[in-house]
Amino acid sequence: MPSLEALRGPVYGIIDPVIRWLARRRVHPNLLTSLGFLVTASSGLAFHQHHVRTAGLLILLGGFFDILDGRVARVTGLGSKFGAFYDSTLDRISEIVVFLGMLSLYNDYRLKLGDVGMIYLIMLAMAGSLMISYTRARAEALGLDCRVGLMPRAERVLLIGLAALAFGEAWDGLVLKVVIAVLAVTTNLTAFQRIAWVYRHARGVPLGDAPARKPDTPGDGAVTR
Repeated sequence: MPSLEALRGPVYGIIDPVIRWLARRRVHPNLLTSLGFLVTASSGLAFHQHHVRTAGLLILLGGFFDILDGRVARVTGLGSKFGAFYDSTLDRISEIVVFLGMLSLYNDYRLKLGDVGMIYLIMLAMAGSLMISYTRARAEALGLDCRVGLMPRAERVLLIGLAALAFGEAWDGLVLKVVIAVLAVTTNLTAFQRIAWVYRHARGVPLGDAPARKPDTPGDGAVTR
């Protein structure tokens, strides 16, 4: 699957006026992180209430805030280690809330027996998404910048958000079901890709030594985790 890294430049060019406006007013990136969390988390409630298109819109809007906070932190110099920790932590919580909302969407007594399998696919997708972030965090603790893999955060946000917004529950929710199934496979595959990458770069390196970093494409951690 092509990476979204190539779209960073054009996207940043479009939103730079908003970034400058926020920077001039010294809007703190942690505030943007908090607002993005609230927006994304509210999509879980929308899924629970079967407002699938609304949930998709909220996920994409939350992803927009996820871009804003990182860019504003860089432009204003207000970024901090706590801010990075806070952003990553809320990203994980909001992602869990989104998947729980989808679980609630499919945990309905009116569902057909075949749809019950979606609950297990959602659980697999959620586990894989969390493992993607965990493997990168552990790699960073070892001095490695591990961004490899098919399904980083930006791709997950776009796939779920666009599928939910564009198609909702049309055709018995077929498009969203396919996206969830794809995520169940590719998120876990991405976690294994990162394990293999760390193995190649850290095997045989004593714990007291820092492994050589492989240059990666620079980007906002908020959208590549």
